[in-house]
Amino acid sequence: MTASAALRRTFAPRGSLRGTVRVPGDKSISHRAIMFSALAVGESRIEGLSDGGDVASTAAAMRAMGARIERGPDGAWTVSGAGVGSLLQPEAALDMGNSGTSTRLLMGLVASHPIRATFVGDASLSRRPMNRVAVPLRRIGARIETSEGGRLPAIVEGIVPALPQSHRMEVASAQVKSALLLAGLNTPGVTEVIEPAPTRDHSERMLSLFGAEIERDGPAIRIRGEAELRPQHVIVPGDPSAAAFLAVAASIVPGSDVTIADVGINPRRTGLYDALKAMGADIAFENPRELSGEPVADLRVRHAALRGVDLPPEAAADMIDEFPILFVAAAFAEGTTRTTGLAELRVKESDRLAAMAEGLAAIGVRVEEGEDGLVVHGSGGEPLSGGGEISARLDHRIAMSFAIAGLHARKAIAIDDMSPVETSFPAFEATLDSLLEKAAA
Repeated sequence: MTASAALRRTFAPRGSLRGTVRVPGDKSISHRAIMFSALAVGESRIEGLSDGGDVASTAAAMRAMGARIERGPDGAWTVSGAGVGSLLQPEAALDMGNSGTSTRLLMGLVASHPIRATFVGDASLSRRPMNRVAVPLRRIGARIETSEGGRLPAIVEGIVPALPQSHRMEVASAQVKSALLLAGLNTPGVTEVIEPAPTRDHSERMLSLFGAEIERDGPAIRIRGEAELRPQHVIVPGDPSAAAFLAVAASIVPGSDVTIADVGINPRRTGLYDALKAMGADIAFENPRELSGEPVADLRVRHAALRGVDLPPEAAADMIDEFPILFVAAAFAEGTTRTTGLAELRVKESDRLAAMAEGLAAIGVRVEEGEDGLVVHGSGGEPLSGGGEISARLDHRIAMSFAIAGLHARKAIAIDDMSPVETSFPAFEATLDSLLEKAAA
């Protein structure tokens, strides 16, 4: 990998990948660990926190609202909070950077506190829809002003006491669910959220860990407000979404054998690995165990011949963030992979369906773009033609996906800007280098 200009990178074959590595702490869990620790009375310790820019945005926002958050020399974080209901008025706008999770969850948190906060973000985040959380939060009494199209900048003026509600969600979304549960923490009585389909349950697991009264009854999750959270020692597992890029790299590059240690295997986060196994990937979850209420394992992935599959729409909920790298795996499979039900990918950090269709075509993959999915015709394991330059569109997952494709291509693949990767996996290139160097040793 070389850099011909700042932030522009090229990726080309350098042999197989071998060795054991770690990936950053799970982003979803890291956001919640900071927020819940800041709402607990006392000092919490967090190990394995994600070092990406998105989680840094959450930490900065919680500091601005009164929490003390510090990183120790051992890399662990301590967070001192004063309890639910104790948030202070921020003196300036809360800059969410590129983090949609930070924005939506914190809008929910602020909505039931007697403060007023302005949320801003970068160009990519400012294009993403926020009405999905603004509309139900208005029902509890919060005043929320968004920019045209329900986007950032947005102003949230919380209400105390907020009105306990039963929220029946129209679209399955862990972010919306979590925002409503966070609002319920400082709302008297019981807040209920009814999901149309199950979504990742990191909020429920961690709220229970911190001592909140929360229960699930079928599709309904209920939380009792005016909660008293207790400080905890949280160990954050490796991010399965970050591990996905290395898993696909090992799957498509001949001779590879990679172990990714301490990865979260929450059942609502393993959809990508289930899909890869259905395609014939050699993936094993070794040494399964539990850390801080979350299931964890070491992922061992070896090169294997992949085959195309038809993924049903219901697969989307458990792997929506991993579809860009799934499309790369499909590009190396034998036969055709078909996907539908992915309209949500059009309102992520970029229009990921359009970005992947355009990029795959540019490196020699036959691909068809539909309204809510892609059809990808694979190479049967042969290297892609490669060449050309990919526009990452300010999207970390697009950038990393095409970087992986370059590891098994006839001509190097250039990525116009790898800087968005800082939001989730700052050591991405260094981690790849370490696996490639071990293979060459």
